[in-house]
Amino acid sequence: MKRRSLPVAAAFVAAAGLFLTACGSGEDKASDNDKIAGADQGSETPKESPKPSGAPTQAKPDGVDVSLPKDMNLVFDWEKPKNANESAAMSDTANFFRAIYRGVDKRTTKDASVTTYATGEGLNYANTQINAWIEGGWTATGTLRHYDATTRSAPNGKSVEVAFCADSGKFFGKEIKTDKILKTEPSIEDFDHYKIIMVKYPTGTDLWQASKVFVETKAAKCR
Repeated sequence: MKRRSLPVAAAFVAAAGLFLTACGSGEDKASDNDKIAGADQGSETPKESPKPSGAPTQAKPDGVDVSLPKDMNLVFDWEKPKNANESAAMSDTANFFRAIYRGVDKRTTKDASVTTYATGEGLNYANTQINAWIEGGWTATGTLRHYDATTRSAPNGKSVEVAFCADSGKFFGKEIKTDKILKTEPSIEDFDHYKIIMVKYPTGTDLWQASKVFVETKAAKCR
């Protein structure tokens, strides 16, 4: 079995509908013509504030460790937009996903990276994803590629929608007790399209947090 994405829209969906190829999953779409969801939504305070660090920026952006094991490779194959807010929001969208898989690796939803890069429904999404891996007795291995990213800002400048495709065709679950890799045959289920609503953390810094997550599974447009 392979891990599947959890569809989440404005209302948080319970973990029962979650993941894995053998189980199937539904999909929620945010229309391209819709206003950005959460544009007026504020940001919650992270449970653990980012701390200064001399570590490399790719390992500890905002002073928070988002490093992953060598066999857990998240690739973000996209170009940063020229708009400063959209560029920062895109960077922290990547950190949001790194935080989720760091939680999977560390077997906890309490890692500082999770509470730094997620808030509100985004934090619920992250926690549910991590807990599903933990309860299943799995970790992850392989390469998860993210690509074809676009951004758009809310008029108030406090929210940015980051949309992109993800290909999990080379990214698999691995049983922790046996180290068995749960490989599957390539299929449309390997492709998801995300729309993440990032909100600016109100401290004058460049920190952005995922506040809402929309997922279109079996996304043919991402093939």
